[in-house]
Amino acid sequence: MSPASTTQILTATRRWLRPVVYVLLRCGITWQLFSDVAKATYVEVATTRFGKRGRLTNVSRTAMLTGLTRRDVRSQRERAESGAPTESPYVSKASRVLSTWHQEPEFQDAKGKPARLRMAGDGPTFVELLRHCGAGDVRPTTVLRELLSAGAIRKARDGQLEVLQRNYIPQPTDEQLIRLWGTVLADVATVYVHNMTRDSKTPARFERAAKNDRIPVSVAPEFHAFLEREGQRFLERMDAWLTEHELPQGANEATTPVTRMGAGVYQVQD
Repeated sequence: MSPASTTQILTATRRWLRPVVYVLLRCGITWQLFSDVAKATYVEVATTRFGKRGRLTNVSRTAMLTGLTRRDVRSQRERAESGAPTESPYVSKASRVLSTWHQEPEFQDAKGKPARLRMAGDGPTFVELLRHCGAGDVRPTTVLRELLSAGAIRKARDGQLEVLQRNYIPQPTDEQLIRLWGTVLADVATVYVHNMTRDSKTPARFERAAKNDRIPVSVAPEFHAFLEREGQRFLERMDAWLTEHELPQGANEATTPVTRMGAGVYQVQD
């Protein structure tokens, strides 16, 4: 078995990262926020998974593995131990526009509320708002279209702009779906981590897929119905087996260790 090259690893990473970044962009997460979460996670994993003889990885080795400075590693560890959020105060330009519109007196009316703004001209305008909050390097029409599309502002009949929201979320996503998204991706990734890092004495975890690249698009509804029917039957049998074998409530988990087990079924369609 030939070891994968750095290029091959990064190419594979980019494939699974594309749908992840798509969701993050829909939810208004900037690359800076993602970068901060990635940095904190690098330190967390390097610290807990690469230690010797059951101990946590020391600062120097964590720095070497992650490419961060020892100062950055210590800072990330202290933040994690204190329970402080890993996210930085970075915000998107669209969010900064809305925040400035709500907070800066020169863009407020006599009651301290966000004023209605003309697109351009003399006095407080939308164009001036962009310059004021550091978003002047983006075309005003581009920012305008994005905020209108997100429902964050609206254009009144007289052409003036009214702000409707304080936060910029391009396309709101249900919080339960976001939790499931994180859980399912983590489960699939954990299976692959186990299978790629196990020794010869440790059994592989089940991971299979049935795919075909030459399926007519016209049969997609039929396949969807088939998968709904057969997948549900499989999951019901799986649930029955797990229920039969679960440790009874009140049993001593100290003498009978428990873990989370299960299987998932998902549709593949590009």
